[in-house]
Amino acid sequence: MTAGPRGAELRRILMTVDAVGGVWRYALDLADGLRPQGIETVFAVFGPAPSAAQVREAEAIGKLVSCNAPLDWMVEDEAALKDVPKIIADLAVSEGVDLIHVNLPSQAADLAVSLPVVVVSHSCVSTWFKAVRGTGVPEPWQWQLALNARGLARADAVLAPSHSYASLMREVYRPVTGLQVVPNASRVPMADGPKQELVFAAGRWWDDGKNGAVLDAAAADMRWPVVIVGSNSGPNGQHLPLKNVQHHGELPHAEAMKLMAEAAIVVSPSVYEPFGLAALEAARAGAALVLADIATYRELWGDTAVFFDPRDPKALAEAVNRLADDPSLRRELGERAQSRSLGFTSEAQALAVAQIYRQLLPATQSLTAAE
Repeated sequence: MTAGPRGAELRRILMTVDAVGGVWRYALDLADGLRPQGIETVFAVFGPAPSAAQVREAEAIGKLVSCNAPLDWMVEDEAALKDVPKIIADLAVSEGVDLIHVNLPSQAADLAVSLPVVVVSHSCVSTWFKAVRGTGVPEPWQWQLALNARGLARADAVLAPSHSYASLMREVYRPVTGLQVVPNASRVPMADGPKQELVFAAGRWWDDGKNGAVLDAAAADMRWPVVIVGSNSGPNGQHLPLKNVQHHGELPHAEAMKLMAEAAIVVSPSVYEPFGLAALEAARAGAALVLADIATYRELWGDTAVFFDPRDPKALAEAVNRLADDPSLRRELGERAQSRSLGFTSEAQALAVAQIYRQLLPATQSLTAAE
């Protein structure tokens, strides 16, 4: 069964989400920003079930539907994803949506609908290998490369969160038709309260792209305590031992943000970040940023942060200690980063995405009418 367009006015969209990583925050913040524009969101959850707190958070913004199907990076072959296109297509019909927004390129592959399909690539296995391992996709993951390529080709519009990541996508999936950049945003409120002498970091530390091993090693030489949040054990058995940091594990977003707001320095050691939401949230909190010297962070944060070689724990420790010893520089960088963060508002993001949505509706209608 396929869905068809219901009219030029965009009222309701279907958006795929997962409860594992940053896509959850992106999706809820975007959907919340779309509401003032008269756009309702139905969240289609793939992968592990969301927590009770996540369910409450999502249902305060839109409708939440569990799809009981896996994420592409959690399975071993394409056959495990065979039901995904039909699940999405059927849900589009039953929920009467006007457009489908998928947050994994693979979810658009073989999607048989006549509605507009917007694909957002937040990350993928293929670009991960390029950035983290410096290699192409190994043979066991080649099916991922092919499936994502089909999904990108199927899309009516493809969105990337930064120009750096868009360039990486073009290197891996050449060409990418209809690729546009819409930066991510944060709804975390600005904070200018007193800061504590501590270093904060957040991430999925089981993921080698987050580079938690370098952070843990560097923490042994930092003069301030290092507090981190986020799991160090992954869904497929990954595990990062942690020895030198205070690990708080997974916390509700509000609790993590409270800890972040207290930290004078926030670190992101990632070697792979298509955008890096934690850095933006830290900037809104007025923290001094210490960031891995990668293209994305240079693009987004420029002269508002201290950069270090992400492969060198000593360089990270020296960067943090330099700021720990210089309160004037910490304050200046925190103010610069907070000022820069004003360019990444949820309102601007929602407006840009909604404009792309609406540009797709007339063309799709005309095509359908001609058929």
